[in-house]
Amino acid sequence: MSSVSLSDTRLAHGENTGFIVLISIVATLGGFLFGFDSGVINGTVDGLQQAFDSDSVGTGFNVASMLLGCAVGAFFAGRLADYYGRRAVLIVAAACFLVSAWGSGVSVSSVEFVLYRVLGGLAVGAASVMSPAYISEVSSARYRGRLATVQQIAIISGLFAAFLSNYLLAKWAGASVNPYWGGHAAWRWMFWVEMLPAALFLVALFFIPESPRYLVVKGRRDQALAVLARLYGIDEGQRKLTEIEASLAADHHRPRLSDLVDKARGRIRPIVWVGIGLATFQQLVGINVVFYYGAVLWQAVGFSESDALLINVLSGALSIGACILTVLLIDRIGRKPLLWIGSAGMAVSLGLVAVAFSSGNLENGKLVLSDNMGVLALVAANVYVIFFNLSWGPVMWVMLGEMFPNQIRGSGLAVAGLFQWGSNFLVTMTFPMLLAGIGLAATYGLYTLAAAVSVVFVLKFVYETKGRELEQMEG
Repeated sequence: MSSVSLSDTRLAHGENTGFIVLISIVATLGGFLFGFDSGVINGTVDGLQQAFDSDSVGTGFNVASMLLGCAVGAFFAGRLADYYGRRAVLIVAAACFLVSAWGSGVSVSSVEFVLYRVLGGLAVGAASVMSPAYISEVSSARYRGRLATVQQIAIISGLFAAFLSNYLLAKWAGASVNPYWGGHAAWRWMFWVEMLPAALFLVALFFIPESPRYLVVKGRRDQALAVLARLYGIDEGQRKLTEIEASLAADHHRPRLSDLVDKARGRIRPIVWVGIGLATFQQLVGINVVFYYGAVLWQAVGFSESDALLINVLSGALSIGACILTVLLIDRIGRKPLLWIGSAGMAVSLGLVAVAFSSGNLENGKLVLSDNMGVLALVAANVYVIFFNLSWGPVMWVMLGEMFPNQIRGSGLAVAGLFQWGSNFLVTMTFPMLLAGIGLAATYGLYTLAAAVSVVFVLKFVYETKGRELEQMEG
């Protein structure tokens, strides 16, 4: 499409909010799959241990292997999106989701399983940075935060769907390792269920436009104007096109990784360090220990497999509720207040979890808590999940999608995404070893410390982006 028909009355009447919301929802399907693919492993740990006869280190690697792909996918997605487009990268990611879901379920060895999980990780990493970037680049500043936060709701909804699917499949089969439909173990079906949303995502992506900001960077001005006019109307579309071109005029060259370095000062731009800090702290608070090892965690303190999976469902539902609250608040009170409030809330609730775990006794290799301390651990852990999803869960992705100037957005997302998933891998891989080595209480003490330090980081280094157009972002 290279021109806009003046007879299109919808274009003449201005912003097409419904269409913007619709294409943003399509992009958030990547977030849903990000969540589902991350959460589905939670209910399969016992099955993986039995099928592949793995020890705690081997199990940790089987669970964390996807995150290696995530780090690579996030890094290269940002760069590839600068060359081939945001939508094109998402289409490739959707295909990888589909193949990974099938392959993870049919795997008969750890090596085969890891290969398919790494492929899924490439898709998760790509979707994690490209979905919020795409939403930020097609939406208006006045509600960009709300739409980008829907990405986190989609992630949590994917986690919730995976937890619920895992719970139901394990319940119907009797246990995750028991045979189910077709004689295949229930844990294999937990992976295969993901093929349905992956196929929907793949098909839907062919019906959304490319990012207009990418089209401008590539010199495809007429196509960019056509997309902008469809999004905002002819007059406003032309004005936004002019703004985008002006933001690129002073430094108009093909985006490259070296753009992250301030040539005048010979050092990495401060905004890049802020992005790395946001990406890293989001993981150092230990949230994915709850997402990936929730079932193992609650079984370790005395809950049955069925009850542990049901607690995951509860955590997922609370997470969705917290994200919905963030949608209502993020464009009103801003990003920075949500971040430091969330950090403080997580530090307190994680501290209470650590206190509860420190009171337990080991019996037959399992930590046993008193009834009161068990309740404290359960309540505090879910309060922690609420604070995370009220703040760092959605807000970090919102800020990464919008905080970088147009010229360095792809490269900035690539580096921040690499650190985000690298930190995720470190936390996830080390949890089984920390659990066996220093125990649950000390492990959660480390996450508590990270949450406390993140309060200082936000107050000192993070700048507000609420209400600012992407063309106003400075590096």
